[in-house]
Amino acid sequence: MKNLDDLGDLRGKRVLVRSDFNVPLDGTTITDDGRIRAALPTLSRLVAAGAKVVVTAHLGRPKGTPDAKYSLAPVAARLGELLGANVTLAEDLVGDSARATVAGLADGEVALLENVRFDARETSKVEAERQELAGELASLADVFVSDGFGVVHRKQASVYDVAQILPAASGALVLKEVDALSRATTDPARPYVVVLGGSKVSDKLGVIANLLEKADKVLVGGGMVFTFLAAQGHSVGSSLLEEDQIETVKGYLATAAEKGVEIVLPTDIVAASAFAADADHQVVAADAIPDGTMGLDIGPESGAAFAQIITEAKTVVWNGPMGVFEFDAFSAGTRAVAQGLVDCTAAGGFSIVGGGDSAAAVRILGFDEAGFSHISTGGGASLELLEGKELPGLAVLAD
Repeated sequence: MKNLDDLGDLRGKRVLVRSDFNVPLDGTTITDDGRIRAALPTLSRLVAAGAKVVVTAHLGRPKGTPDAKYSLAPVAARLGELLGANVTLAEDLVGDSARATVAGLADGEVALLENVRFDARETSKVEAERQELAGELASLADVFVSDGFGVVHRKQASVYDVAQILPAASGALVLKEVDALSRATTDPARPYVVVLGGSKVSDKLGVIANLLEKADKVLVGGGMVFTFLAAQGHSVGSSLLEEDQIETVKGYLATAAEKGVEIVLPTDIVAASAFAADADHQVVAADAIPDGTMGLDIGPESGAAFAQIITEAKTVVWNGPMGVFEFDAFSAGTRAVAQGLVDCTAAGGFSIVGGGDSAAAVRILGFDEAGFSHISTGGGASLELLEGKELPGLAVLAD
């Protein structure tokens, strides 16, 4: 892919940067600024080069119209703090405020356009509508830099279409993400261990099928594990269960056995009386979850076993928490897996935390990010790369 060097001297040029600032908010307070910090290498380099930096990004899922609760105002403030410079927030995306804000930029200054998803054309399935918005965005800039890895799997106006109009290149974050994930999918050092969690099997159908061709061991936790347990004939109480995926999972288990890939399931589960932080809970055998209780974490025996397997790996990819880590009583499994990745890395292994909830978990649970080889900023994008798909936002940047 083309990179910043391919764009030449950027001093005085207007550079439109697509970033991913879809950060979690508590009101107007950012609770995890990881995605903003991940954008700093590219933005700082552009500022140092004397570019006029115009950033476009999304936050949340507004309905294609302005919505104050999804304003990028908190992001502009935090980005300014991290850059050590004022970041001007335009009041709109491509309107009068955006044009005036960009026109007022001096070399080395940064402006942030308001939430790109306030415009329904951004995510439109109608190509002409996306191209219309892309043209309006392109009119604000001379070149385009794609650095929002979390959206490169989407064919959206600010990701795909604008890259067909302006001279385009990938930013440092996108290059880093692709390099790390390629290392895990192209001739990975072995043993190659994949840890999958999160709520649903259906979210990860393609990646499971692809990994059964590549991984040595697949460890399964989170809400999705109960569909695996049900596929083995076990009762799962009132735990999350996708009954329509049981036959698919049976197929995975058979394929894994045929290919010599070990699918490792928990042997014990933390079962609770309700989905609540203070719910009564007990550790039970994974094949004996009592009726009326729901599994909210893998048990301590499983956490220790998973961590041991991870520690001994040479390549490990983790996508999805092992339980409801936001509740302290059900965070131990996720903590054990994260510690396993840290120990693997310290022993010379290559570890990837695959974005989304996993990335949030390591920060919320207090782990030093330096303990992992790579923490991805894109849950869906990283999954699709692991699945072996071509991502439109990357394909459009091909050299």
